[in-house]
Amino acid sequence: MNEQTRRLITAIHNNPRQVVLVTAGAGAQALADLLAVAGASRTLLEAIVPYSAAAFDDFLGFTPVKYVAQDTAVALSGCALARARQLAPDTAALGLACTATITTDYPKRGDHHAHIAVWQPENLIIYDLHLDKGARSREEEERLISNLMLNCMAQAITLPDHLPLDLFLADNLTATETDFARCAQQLSNQEIAYFGISANGRILTTPPAAILSGAFNPLHQGHIQLAQAAGQYQGIPVAFECTAVNADKPPLPPETLLNRMAQFAGRWPVFASAAPTFLEKARLYPGILFVVGYDTAVRILQPRFYQDSSQNLHAALSEIQSLGNTFLVAGRLEDDGLFHDLHDLAIPPQFSHLFCPLPAEFFRQDISSTQLRVQTNS
Repeated sequence: MNEQTRRLITAIHNNPRQVVLVTAGAGAQALADLLAVAGASRTLLEAIVPYSAAAFDDFLGFTPVKYVAQDTAVALSGCALARARQLAPDTAALGLACTATITTDYPKRGDHHAHIAVWQPENLIIYDLHLDKGARSREEEERLISNLMLNCMAQAITLPDHLPLDLFLADNLTATETDFARCAQQLSNQEIAYFGISANGRILTTPPAAILSGAFNPLHQGHIQLAQAAGQYQGIPVAFECTAVNADKPPLPPETLLNRMAQFAGRWPVFASAAPTFLEKARLYPGILFVVGYDTAVRILQPRFYQDSSQNLHAALSEIQSLGNTFLVAGRLEDDGLFHDLHDLAIPPQFSHLFCPLPAEFFRQDISSTQLRVQTNS
């Protein structure tokens, strides 16, 4: 290792940001370099090398259209960020990923190329590198790609130093950045009403077909299984929505909101809005389906959330109905030890068609976010 590389990695280790690193096809030298310099335990939360297709698919949670492609690298980095949030929920973290195809011991018909992505709560940086095929040995291609990975990480954590890249005229390197923090700040400043982040890291500005809204503190399997069950039952994709402003709590700072949204990176689309009530959400997302649990449905139907006025409650439900929104209600085991569902709700007769049941055979999960936080902290 040369001194310039050692200095850069030392600076990375001295930065508080931690990383889950995933690499396949090339880039293992970047991992070796990070481990070779003292202080790696401050930086690396986990390193994963999913070389076989089975391991690759297992980490992603699906089989990609192409294993070596930009969207695949982005998905890997998103899953790595989500993993980092699980391992160190209170630590600044990022997901760094590379997928590549380079010189090997048999001739390859396709191009030699690499796609590198680093996804952190506030932004996504992507490098796409197409190499001059046959111009380098495997070791030289590996070193170039590994240096690019280290540079990508350095850029993400705003380090001033970068490693030189031995690029040829026939090589092609492009870089793009998506700024999630800007959207979160615009939402906080009330400059936009909502925004979303797709599973492949793109900013979404049009409403989804259905949403499951919540605080997601933390995201758990109950949320994921409910969204999947609702989507299967209705035959439509269900996105998540992090509520930046809750009717019962102070607004979330942009950085907290982005950390909550990072739990979905690489796997599921997630939206954020400053609409604390379902009436306000219906105005933002007219015509879509709201997926809710039984306890949320109870609150929707309580006059105390409408200035203790049944008239206000009925007016809100009437407007939601006129906007074309509906509620899909999942049952839940309550504190009384009984499983409660739609039939236990006090729904005014004129709004009975506004609420539909999600059958228990499609979904039943009896742990709450509050219980999960208690278990995690005990």
